[in-house]
Amino acid sequence: MPDNQTNRIAFFEGRHIRKTLHEGDWWFSIIDVIEVLVGGDRPRKYWNDLKKKLVAEGYNEVSEKIGQLKMLAPDGKQRLTDCANTETMFRIIQSIPSPKVEPLKRWLARVGKERIDEIENPELAMARMQELYEKKGYPKDWIDKRLRGIAVRQDLTDEWKNRGAGNSREYAILTNEIMQGAFDLKVEDYKQIKGLERENLRDHMTDMELILTMLAEATTTKLHRDRDSQGFVPLRKDA
Repeated sequence: MPDNQTNRIAFFEGRHIRKTLHEGDWWFSIIDVIEVLVGGDRPRKYWNDLKKKLVAEGYNEVSEKIGQLKMLAPDGKQRLTDCANTETMFRIIQSIPSPKVEPLKRWLARVGKERIDEIENPELAMARMQELYEKKGYPKDWIDKRLRGIAVRQDLTDEWKNRGAGNSREYAILTNEIMQGAFDLKVEDYKQIKGLERENLRDHMTDMELILTMLAEATTTKLHRDRDSQGFVPLRKDA
């Protein structure tokens, strides 16, 4: 899976809410939000019933503004998930009787504003990420390497985008080529060895693994530029 920072796990009161960038906005997993608000083990059924209720009440525009976007599922694969941007999510959660609605609305508004701030000043995104890793207890040396690795990865994915790798599937193939060369393992195989499911592989790498990954991706970026590679096939050869 491409680690291009457009697909992330956010946290509300310690609970996971998947979010992804789509057309310049954060879109959130509706199922995750509902699970946070109502609990229980059947958030999907709750959401299906709520959709019918919204349509019955005449709020057809809500359904029209819901998108199906790929997000990381519990089985570790990218699967289509009902998502909504901040504005639409406000309308959805307004229909849910829960004491957590107002705190969640404030959280959604703050997350949306953070995205605007990060676009204007990318250093803010790195600072927030560093703070998050510190709260999780990662050592400073590891955090420094992880953040440097993110910058190297972003440089590489920018090259892919500009040179004709057009979608997340192609990014995943290119990433697998690099990981296969560096570790003789595809990403999913690597995650299985480490016992990971939804977790980010790079967040569970050692210092040496992070360094080797950075070296492999920086080398790939240099090959793209040196060869002026254009299109998926030449990019894959470089990888």
